[in-house]
Amino acid sequence: MLEVLQNHRERAVLVGVAGGGLSRAGRYETEDSLVELGLLAETAGAEVVDKVIQERARIDPTYYIGRGKAESLAALAEEQNLDVIIFDNDLSPAQMKNLGALTEAKIVDRSGLILDIFARRARTREARTQVELAQLRYLLPRLTRQWTHFSRQVGGIGTRGPGETQLETDRRLIRNRIRQLEKELESIERQRRVRRQHREEVFKVALVGYTNAGKSTLLNALTGAETFVEDRLFATLDPAVRATTLADHRRIVLIDTVGFIRKLPHHLVASFKSTLDEVRDADLLLHVIDVTHPGFEAQVNVVNDVLKDLGVADYPRLHVFNKVDALHEKGQVARLREEFAPSIFISARRGIFLDELKKQIALSLAAGATELDVELANGESALLAKLHALGQVIHTDYHPDNRVSVRVRATPVNVQKIKHLIAQNHHLENNFK
Repeated sequence: MLEVLQNHRERAVLVGVAGGGLSRAGRYETEDSLVELGLLAETAGAEVVDKVIQERARIDPTYYIGRGKAESLAALAEEQNLDVIIFDNDLSPAQMKNLGALTEAKIVDRSGLILDIFARRARTREARTQVELAQLRYLLPRLTRQWTHFSRQVGGIGTRGPGETQLETDRRLIRNRIRQLEKELESIERQRRVRRQHREEVFKVALVGYTNAGKSTLLNALTGAETFVEDRLFATLDPAVRATTLADHRRIVLIDTVGFIRKLPHHLVASFKSTLDEVRDADLLLHVIDVTHPGFEAQVNVVNDVLKDLGVADYPRLHVFNKVDALHEKGQVARLREEFAPSIFISARRGIFLDELKKQIALSLAAGATELDVELANGESALLAKLHALGQVIHTDYHPDNRVSVRVRATPVNVQKIKHLIAQNHHLENNFK
């Protein structure tokens, strides 16, 4: 992954574009997006010293903000000794090149900034591989002759062929590295699929939501785990899987996923496919929402869009409004409860209403459950244990002829799993009544 070589906090200016004649709500959305961009910049280690909003009816294809404004921005960068200019939207390779020709300050767009943060936060082999792949896919079309730092990441530039330019060599090395990383991710994905198969018999709950909504804190509170928690955007990247037990002694698995954010780079979504597959494998989604954030409803819409892209928008979902202890307007709880049903209001940090949340999870587990009668041989204890794992065993009758009759209540999905297990063990279809 790319390294940021600096011994001091880089001084940054943020740049956003608001369409001409925007409504007050539209203007607020642009300003709010810049506030979030500032948090991202600080997470990446920069010091935000200024913000600029340019009103334009349309984006300039050459300089994004127009040549005049771009020259003014370059003068500002020189005057305030800025190290980096960060744009709130993605720039085309041509726009980035043209803007870079006007100033010695680095030009970074939103995707580049998010990728830099992910590179800093990646800890495991899987996360590092996913982030590096996303970075290289992003950088390949933006490669210029001034781009020299990649050689350190791949062990140096090899011997060039006759007539081959340095730029072509760099591109070839990057493409080779991308192919290598894709193969590594395929291997990692196979390993992850095997791990998911071992969890097929357990009810799986995925925690999803906007970054910094409190998902990891909630996971720790529900399971007693010690997942890393920090009041920063994208504090954790790797999905954490932890087991816990409900009041009725049924075991479930909680899966903490990477936080979502507006304008999430598509290279990142593609590279994190195996991680996001954890969401597709879930039986229930806990959509964790920071109810104290002034723009939480816009954040909810962003999460909804990402879930739709992942193909899980119709999965059973419980809206979990977090940080209710810090909510000043208690009167809006009733409105939100009606608008975002089913929902629950908690404080993961202080442990408020977590028992109620577990009850809601248990209700979701039982929703749509059906009862099934199964006959086993007396010695099939392993199969009986799986029935307990897949559903709620209502009663067990032991017969003199070494038969065991079991009635189990399970979700429709788990009923099919039980039937498949019995068919595999007995190779008979008449075990079901």
